[in-house]
Amino acid sequence: MAAFGYGGKKSGSGTVIDFISKQSFGQILLILLAIGLLGYVFWRWYQAFTNPKDIENNAKGTVKRIAYFISGILYGALAVKAIVTVIGSNNGGKSFTAKVFESDYATAIVIMIGLGLVGKGIYELYNAYSGKFKKDVQSAGIPHKAEKLVLNAGKVGHTSRGIVAGILGFLFLKTGVTGTADKLSKTDAFGFIENEFGSIVMGLIALGLVAYGVFMIIKAKYSSLSVN
Repeated sequence: MAAFGYGGKKSGSGTVIDFISKQSFGQILLILLAIGLLGYVFWRWYQAFTNPKDIENNAKGTVKRIAYFISGILYGALAVKAIVTVIGSNNGGKSFTAKVFESDYATAIVIMIGLGLVGKGIYELYNAYSGKFKKDVQSAGIPHKAEKLVLNAGKVGHTSRGIVAGILGFLFLKTGVTGTADKLSKTDAFGFIENEFGSIVMGLIALGLVAYGVFMIIKAKYSSLSVN
């Protein structure tokens, strides 16, 4: 909406939590969202530690499982924010995240986050354009219309996520290398995209993230669809 002049603003995941809290039944929605996010955290850490899909124990497999673990941390932080928003226990103190970014290890943490996000961006692009993605969808046995929608939405969605994650990773690495340790979010990535490439490109990438949401909803409906 911000990109195409229909109101709104560049937003990150935290902004979405605040937006939901202000809607009708917002507190209930946040509780349900927090439960879902915690379930997703459990699944990501289960993938990281137990390797249910028998990922090979090589460099590629190790990176993939580390990415699962990092993903769990990020979504866990979002779940905590949703819970804190519901119970309103801010107490005027600094959040755990703020304390981390002010610690003696902040620069190292920022660089690690940056490397993880760059790796995630590359992995998302691989998911979008590898033949494995198409093969996994076609072998899931879902209806033809849904299969076509999954292929298109998944490719566009993974591409957009890859771009945003890669840019956010670059921004984290940039702050780490320059000796600063700033907490960044998707808002900063969208700001970078808008400044460098314009509002239209930012809007197209945002639409791509919407496509990823559609992809994940369809994926949730069909249990046979095991695409990561």
